[in-house]
Amino acid sequence: MARPLPSRKPAKPQPRIHKDAHKPAPARAPELPELDRLIHERIRLGIVSALATNHSLSFNDLKRVLKTTDGNLSVHARKLEEAQYISCVKFFEGRVPRTQYRLTPTGRRALSEYLDQMEDWIRLTREE
Repeated sequence: MARPLPSRKPAKPQPRIHKDAHKPAPARAPELPELDRLIHERIRLGIVSALATNHSLSFNDLKRVLKTTDGNLSVHARKLEEAQYISCVKFFEGRVPRTQYRLTPTGRRALSEYLDQMEDWIRLTREE
């Protein structure tokens, strides 16, 4: 007759040591500044940038500079106008309706802060 085998406790699994375990941990990534999401979008950044370098621009001027459609420009311009980053004046020249945009002081500050944040990103990226 066969004897019963003595009971064994299950062996504890041994932790596996990764081949790179003895290397120092990499330096923690620096925190990047939070960007103004309203300006960061390409068309909106183009609008505020173009207006920052011009006293004012017409709707058609912005459309031509940014190479975009009427609908796309009007949607993005409206978002900037709602945030009070740009102002919009509508008038008639003869019988032709015109729309003129200007960068507001609020918009100029927002653009300046955005550019500072981007410069921080660039500096941090180049240091790595």
